[in-house]
Amino acid sequence: MTKEDKNYSRRDFLKTSGIATGALIGGGIIGGLIGANVGNDNASTPPGSTAGEPGEGGAGGVRGLMFFKNDAEFQILAQATERIFPEDDLGPGAIGLAVPYFIDQQLAGAYGENSREYMQAPFLEGQKTQGYQSRLKRNEMFRQGLQIMQQEAQDRFQTDFVDLEGEQMDEILTAFQEEEITMKGVSALFFFRLLRAATLEGAYADPIYSGNQNMEGWKMKGYPGHQLSYLNQIDSEEFVEIEPKSLGTQH
Repeated sequence: MTKEDKNYSRRDFLKTSGIATGALIGGGIIGGLIGANVGNDNASTPPGSTAGEPGEGGAGGVRGLMFFKNDAEFQILAQATERIFPEDDLGPGAIGLAVPYFIDQQLAGAYGENSREYMQAPFLEGQKTQGYQSRLKRNEMFRQGLQIMQQEAQDRFQTDFVDLEGEQMDEILTAFQEEEITMKGVSALFFFRLLRAATLEGAYADPIYSGNQNMEGWKMKGYPGHQLSYLNQIDSEEFVEIEPKSLGTQH
């Protein structure tokens, strides 16, 4: 099996079909997280645990949170991102890549606060082809969306979102995508696209932003990260596997 064959299913999921374990997961990239907040690799980790290590029913809860004030909301986020970017035979999913921590950090900073954008009235209902139109900040959208996920789980299945089966979580996420759910100040589709974009960025961003744990996202795609030089490989006629490097490891 060649490297191209090995990575086809993951690339196909991201670029073409948009299907994640039973639910139609689509939408474009809305807003850019990268560069908004630089990660802090010094977040506390309890003895005997590994930062970003997935735990039963959640994201492990082993790093300090910056935006979310309770673990229940954070675990809803973790499970939702895992359905969008699931673990498979090629490598870890969103939880294993520490994507929930990436999003938590971004929501606590300039990205979540919309601090670099014009956020004054009037607020008019925009077209689906337009960019950001809401009066809500991104972190307010996320908090509302996660609360609605929990309420939908209670209404549809009489249990918490994190206790649902995968197909049940997919049903709720698909309801957001198809705008079967009403949100205040933002469309459900816009929120879904925001969540999906943040998930993918967390999976492939430089690890200094607290996602892409151990550069596993890059390794799955054969991406070398930030190399100081390709002088020793540039003349090679064969594909060269290069151990990826993060900006945080450059000297």
